[in-house]
Amino acid sequence: MSKKSRNRESQGWLKEHLSDVYVKQAVQSGYRSRAVYKLAQIDARDRLFHSGMTVVDLGAAPGGWSQWLKQRLQNQVRVFALDILYMEPLPEVTFIQGDFREQVVLDNLLNQLGEHPVDLVMSDMAPNISGLKAIDQPRAMLLAELARDLAYEVLASGGHLLTKVFQGEGFESYIKALRPHFKNVVIRKPEASRSRSAEVYVLAKHYVAK
Repeated sequence: MSKKSRNRESQGWLKEHLSDVYVKQAVQSGYRSRAVYKLAQIDARDRLFHSGMTVVDLGAAPGGWSQWLKQRLQNQVRVFALDILYMEPLPEVTFIQGDFREQVVLDNLLNQLGEHPVDLVMSDMAPNISGLKAIDQPRAMLLAELARDLAYEVLASGGHLLTKVFQGEGFESYIKALRPHFKNVVIRKPEASRSRSAEVYVLAKHYVAK
């Protein structure tokens, strides 16, 4: 892609972003990102959250999902947010900066969790997009697999996994691999997710601990 084409694409994205109704709503409501509406719409359908639960939020920065969740349950929830990027602190959200594939970061999370069983692992992680599907799709699937593997390690029996996945190569096999570990696996495309995007959310419910 030429520099001129990239500039034109960037300008088009910025124009779309600034005119986006969810971007405007997020700004007006003081949310850190428009992504909060994706989570809110999934929750409205699937009733994921309840008081007293423990949640791990992967790829949390800038913190929209954690922020919305704390408000949704009026702080009656434990949230552990992780990202390789820095995230501005949120009240009563435990933030761990680092790559959870690294043992020291994972150990930090496990120590912070202590005896609390994890009820939900949620991930809105996405790779830096190159524009080349042959590169971007494997990167996106890897992130979804990492979220899944962490869920297997920390979820309590009966817990849930919610993760962003991009439809394409590896998608069907990812879904198939989840089914023996969860009683119910469904696909959600919230209204706030842009229609032209291949992104969907996989909701795997009621983990069957081995």
